[in-house]
Amino acid sequence: MVAKALESLRATLPVGVELVAVSKFHPVERLMEAYDAGQRIFAESRPQELAAKVPQMPQDVKWHFIGHLQTNKLKLVLPYVDLVQSVDSLHLLQAINAWGAANGRIINVLLELHLGAEETKQGFSAEEILSIVSWAGTPSETHGHPRPCKREGPADWRAREQACLVTGTTGCGRGLSEAKEVSEGVPAQLKNIRICGLMGMATNTDDMEVVERDFERIERLFLELQAVNPQITELSIGMSGDWPVAVRHHATMVRIGTDIFGPREY
Repeated sequence: MVAKALESLRATLPVGVELVAVSKFHPVERLMEAYDAGQRIFAESRPQELAAKVPQMPQDVKWHFIGHLQTNKLKLVLPYVDLVQSVDSLHLLQAINAWGAANGRIINVLLELHLGAEETKQGFSAEEILSIVSWAGTPSETHGHPRPCKREGPADWRAREQACLVTGTTGCGRGLSEAKEVSEGVPAQLKNIRICGLMGMATNTDDMEVVERDFERIERLFLELQAVNPQITELSIGMSGDWPVAVRHHATMVRIGTDIFGPREY
């Protein structure tokens, strides 16, 4: 079932849209079915569940975190993920940056826009995001030369550490050279953060006109940010119920769980 679902999705998704398999509440056995069918990007929303699954899965899996992240749980998430999609406050952004500085790593993040109508949803306003991106500078400029937002995470860190051991190189074990490289032009407060783009969740409704309006809103902000900073490259919108709408609005990632794994297993 999982393999067939993935085959169907891949046949339908436009080129350039990345499929993120939302694996929260599903057992590792189901994740391995997806892995054996070629899926490599998985997303979790609970720190403890993520930390428990990571050692049970192959090392080339790329993990994304998509849930509300408390600052006291960073150590359960940041050592393992390639991308934190759900940065929803300046306090969290600064805490992630501090963790990155302490561990010599650049953390890839998306800023979450408060998009849907529900007051319970987390996220920044559009004005706050524009201010943060302006304040942070261009996250992927080095010495005046722009480069794309590179998705680098634990698999890359492990490969670099192994290369250091083989060659006898010192001082590069945990990404310190990259931390130095991207620091030019970025305020000290965010030198260990790379803002790659936006994430949003549409209003929880069956009314696709409402969903369309939500995605139009985040698309406008995404294009506005790209006009200011073309290194903002990622737009994560769209889930099992609404991803076809999302891809019409410049989605570069869709987060799909139920359509791959079926109903959640609590």
